[in-house]
Amino acid sequence: MTAPRPTTPRKVLGRLSLPERTYVADALRTETVGGVLLLAAAVTALLWANIPALHDSYESVSHFHVGPAALGLDLSVAHWAADGLLAIFFFVAGIELKRELVAGDLRDPKAAALPVVAALCGMAVPALVYTLTAVTGGGSLHGWAVPTATDIAFALAVLAVIGTSLPSALRAFLLTLAVVDDLFAILIIAVFFTADLNLAALGGSVAGLLLFWVLLRAGVRGWYVYVPLALVIWALMYNSGIHATVAGVAMGLMLRCHRREGEDRSPGERIEHLVRPLSAGLAVPLFALFSAGVVVSGGALAEVFSTPETLGVVLGLVVGKAVGIFGGTWLAARFTRASLSDDLAWADVFAVASLAGIGFTVSLLIGELAFDGDQTMTNEVKAAVLLGSLIAATLATVLLKIRNAKYRRLWADEERDEDADGIPDVYEEDDPAYHLRLATLYERKAAEHRRIAREKAAARHGLAEVPGGAGEDHHRPA
Repeated sequence: MTAPRPTTPRKVLGRLSLPERTYVADALRTETVGGVLLLAAAVTALLWANIPALHDSYESVSHFHVGPAALGLDLSVAHWAADGLLAIFFFVAGIELKRELVAGDLRDPKAAALPVVAALCGMAVPALVYTLTAVTGGGSLHGWAVPTATDIAFALAVLAVIGTSLPSALRAFLLTLAVVDDLFAILIIAVFFTADLNLAALGGSVAGLLLFWVLLRAGVRGWYVYVPLALVIWALMYNSGIHATVAGVAMGLMLRCHRREGEDRSPGERIEHLVRPLSAGLAVPLFALFSAGVVVSGGALAEVFSTPETLGVVLGLVVGKAVGIFGGTWLAARFTRASLSDDLAWADVFAVASLAGIGFTVSLLIGELAFDGDQTMTNEVKAAVLLGSLIAATLATVLLKIRNAKYRRLWADEERDEDADGIPDVYEEDDPAYHLRLATLYERKAAEHRRIAREKAAARHGLAEVPGGAGEDHHRPA
């Protein structure tokens, strides 16, 4: 009878593989730039809506209607931003999710368990916090889903602003967590915020998606084929009563994201590379510009903490998100063979979990859907999302700054490349050729140091033998 093979406990948030690390770094760079633009758009919206001389123009532009009424698309500018441009954001989210499922961390069920459990807990606990707050205060339960979403672009913008050197494993955890979070947010929108169904339009949209899938599998190429088809699918989905952003996710999930032999990048990765700047640089900032423009005053901010619905949103984002994600991560590590990476402490995980309380884009969208028809409550909930996100960002900044010295050491270890071959040394520790290159490098440095030492010794010796030197003139007074 053969002895069972020993299993090595898996490290939670351990070092990423080099290809995954490269992908995460590229994605985060774009998301960080998008987050800074998002932040700028939100500040612009608040100024535009709160400066008395400009307020009326903000309302006029936001509610200006444009579009073919015959096709059911006579929408306001703000509506176009939320239902149209945001579909691009969800299209990219769909590609990210597909890539994670077939080529990223989520393809391994053991590795996927951690971000999935953390994301689910990070959505369930905020919803529970909101519900308890609303029930206790006698408020409406319609907004239970508002604090469940995380805005990855805004969270990474905060990281960029505070300049922390988060290790790649924590950054990847935040990115993967947000992708899973987006998926469940989409499901919430589709299931709980669907108006009366128009089955004919829904059937047409499904048929369009089927044609989209067939064309992809047949290898048909050309934006002039897919862009018009995507617009038709989006319009039919909008008229079906299901939120139109679901169409973007569905099309993103259909793209092939695994590489075939001879391919540098899969079709999904190529299209994501092209569309992500459009999403992060245009679609999401414009949505923020026409969604974040709420009138803020001292009285309005005070009401955030006295109204059960808005208080539930703030507590859900600040407390529920941090506790839920941290608790989910701890439970996943506690009840599996996984253990936290030796380089990290649980305080690091809590600092990143607090960042997830920055719920902006999707939270604002769900707030509009949850209180549709009640403009006053919609604006109050938007103010609560902004305030809750600001508090979460401040808390995360303090926690990350406290841990920043350790992060810098970890980041320096990850980036060190002594043999200058373009690959960080931590990924070559088991490669004999790497150690031979280092040995050659060290021998060259040692030879150089020996040469310098000989020259210095010779210089000192020559100085000591100079006739009439200070050491030989015994008759000169001191």
